[in-house]
Amino acid sequence: MMDDIKKASPLDLSFRAAVNEDMQTDYTLGPASRVNPYHVPVVRSPLTRALPARFHDLRDEIVASFADLVPAKESEWVKVSMLSTVMEIVSRTSNRYFVGLPLCRNPDYVNLNIHFTIDAFAGANTLRRYPGFLKPIVRQSLTKVSACMARAEKHLGPLIRERLAKEDEYGTADWPDKPNDLITWLLEEAGGRHENLISDTVNRVSLINFAAIHTTSVTFTNSLYYLAANPEIAAPLREEALAATEEYGWTKAAMGKMVKLDSFLKETQRLSGGIGALTMSRLALRDFTFSDGTVVPAGTIVSVASHGLHHDEAHYEDPESFKPFRFSDIRGQEGEALKHQMVAIDPSFALFGNGGRHMCPGRFFAVNEIKALVAHVILSYDIKFENGKGVPLPNWNGVTFSPNRSAEVMFRKRGV
Repeated sequence: MMDDIKKASPLDLSFRAAVNEDMQTDYTLGPASRVNPYHVPVVRSPLTRALPARFHDLRDEIVASFADLVPAKESEWVKVSMLSTVMEIVSRTSNRYFVGLPLCRNPDYVNLNIHFTIDAFAGANTLRRYPGFLKPIVRQSLTKVSACMARAEKHLGPLIRERLAKEDEYGTADWPDKPNDLITWLLEEAGGRHENLISDTVNRVSLINFAAIHTTSVTFTNSLYYLAANPEIAAPLREEALAATEEYGWTKAAMGKMVKLDSFLKETQRLSGGIGALTMSRLALRDFTFSDGTVVPAGTIVSVASHGLHHDEAHYEDPESFKPFRFSDIRGQEGEALKHQMVAIDPSFALFGNGGRHMCPGRFFAVNEIKALVAHVILSYDIKFENGKGVPLPNWNGVTFSPNRSAEVMFRKRGV
């Protein structure tokens, strides 16, 4: 019944209301992002369109962040605490694209973006326990959200004021060396000046980081765990990545040629659970009848059981087995080349939703970033688990998922 959810009117089944209920959006992420979510078309359009032109920035930051955070040598193996390291690499890489140098490498800004997601979820859990009239007080006194926003404005406020000063000098058209980044795109989409423009832009940048860093870090960490547990699959992935980058360079076009890597990433997320057991959550604003006659009353949150879907033998042959090239093998069949990409609409794969207005708008950026990260690892390092261990058990908290937080992966630098 995914199509029922996808096609339902937002007056019946509301995505925004479900997010607001779960995340207490008005108090954690700000009411402006709910009332006027203009950051969504920014992610869907200029942020995605700029990827070919800005791919060199992603690549440069991936190389720099690994050099700083993974001190591997050709002569010996080194252990790397995976999830914490990955979150720092992803924060730097994403923000190289979002806000550029030098801010993307600022230790306090990196730390802020890593922990804002944690603090926002914790704040939401606290806020849900209190009635509406107490929530503003609770937000201020019992959550870290206000402090996070103050830190974000300290870093981003000067950049935004500088852009506005340039607009005053040159007008809203292009000026010499005008940055092609998230701040520019948000200011252009905002539709004019208003008294809260600076804090609102800070909020939108933080919100996009909230959406991007945690999910990308989970996906990247899962992929490294499966790669370390199955080192034999590195060779075909390396051969493909080497051929693509030799012909196209480190570009978005090269990422599109990495069909086996795309399959490997999709399969790891199918098995691992992505970021949880549910997706496509909606809040019923009034009684809703599904196509099979099931009626859910107003006030009910409904979701798709994505974890169950991804492990269903009706959709996947031998669903509990890890088959890294499951999807690339299917794509090799006539007429199937595009249908089973990780970013494609696929009724049997719900990591990004299943089409419709609320399918993840940032999936094209995220998948290309993850491909670039994994391709860098397989071309630059050998990786494994100590003593041939398998994929470590994940951490489940209710229906939410995170990769094992304490697992270490061993890295050794590959020769040139």
